[in-house]
Amino acid sequence: MSVGGRGGPDRSESFGEELLGLILDRAHELPPHLIGPLVAETVARMGGRVPQVLLQDYGQKQLVPLPGAGGAAGDPQPIDRSEAGRCFLESRTVEVQAPEGIRVHLPLLDGGDQVGVLSVALDEIDDDTRRLLRRIAGLAAELLQTKNGYTDLFFRTRRSEPMSVAAEIQWSLLPPLSMVMPHVAVAGVLEPAYSVAGDSFDYALNGETLHLAMVDAMGHGLDAATMATVAIGAYRHARRISIELSEIYLFMDRAVAEQFDPDHFVTAQMMRLDTDTGRLQWVNAGHPAPMLIRAHHVVRRLDSPTTLPVGFGGDQPQVSTVALEPGDRILCFTDGLIEEHESGQEQFGEERLIDWVNQLEQADHGIRTVARDLSHTLMRARHEATSDDATLVLFEWRG
Repeated sequence: MSVGGRGGPDRSESFGEELLGLILDRAHELPPHLIGPLVAETVARMGGRVPQVLLQDYGQKQLVPLPGAGGAAGDPQPIDRSEAGRCFLESRTVEVQAPEGIRVHLPLLDGGDQVGVLSVALDEIDDDTRRLLRRIAGLAAELLQTKNGYTDLFFRTRRSEPMSVAAEIQWSLLPPLSMVMPHVAVAGVLEPAYSVAGDSFDYALNGETLHLAMVDAMGHGLDAATMATVAIGAYRHARRISIELSEIYLFMDRAVAEQFDPDHFVTAQMMRLDTDTGRLQWVNAGHPAPMLIRAHHVVRRLDSPTTLPVGFGGDQPQVSTVALEPGDRILCFTDGLIEEHESGQEQFGEERLIDWVNQLEQADHGIRTVARDLSHTLMRARHEATSDDATLVLFEWRG
């Protein structure tokens, strides 16, 4: 250990600490619109130039530059056809030669959720520089998440087309689209991103237990968004008072029945995973059966006794159980994913869904990339036709 002049520990500020301190010392009272300039100032002190903070758009197709980032604004970059997109999809640093020097793209990660990408140019790079850039990117991601509740700036940046009021409600209701932890990972996608209404999902990792729910409210527009909000709110309340899975269904059922007419309902699926043992429990209230993916292949549907949709006054449901193996993935989805069809044509169907899952799984990507690719692939296979919300949630027990 280094020592100071009086024999104690050396508490003098190193260059790296000075850089990180520049962000930390200002973070508490930093207005959201100054995050970009602060990051630009920080990387400039280590020789970084033309920095960009790139945020994922709501359709998960582009990385959009944050305005006022203190560097080059630039145009949105396609996630599927750019080096910044490769960094985003693979959650790793990507370095490329560029006219302005070495362009370094770093993932902006927060709890496994991918906020976007920090991009900066340098004349040269070594391991010390890489370490500092990773830590700066980590702090920038935390700031973006923390300040998000105080501003519309990030929302406006991520919105690449007009969004319906119902979709605004749903996006404000959602947890982060992905979470990656040592024992478990979760990723979800909602389509159509800018007009989704009745579909939603929620999850929480409480200790060693992952809680997850998916809902699909009948109808479209604000009525559906309002019902989904009540259903998710009731689910969260029941989950937080730690009642059993079957009782959570009853709680949600009463909440919807008390607020809406008798012919209004919400299909739902509630799950609980013990991340220590891999024991999965679930209740199905009108959703398609989830699929179990093992060794990159769909091996079975998780068929189970179903109960009435939420709001119809069903009896206390039977809880189903399955033992997962390390690496198993579960795909949950709403009926909009498989019931879409062109006029006069057959529905998309589960068999075609399974075929696409098996093809995408062979690439051995992380679940965030697989969920996104699956959603976009299915949209293309349906010729971009969307008459209903289509939502999928993929999670993996890592053992």
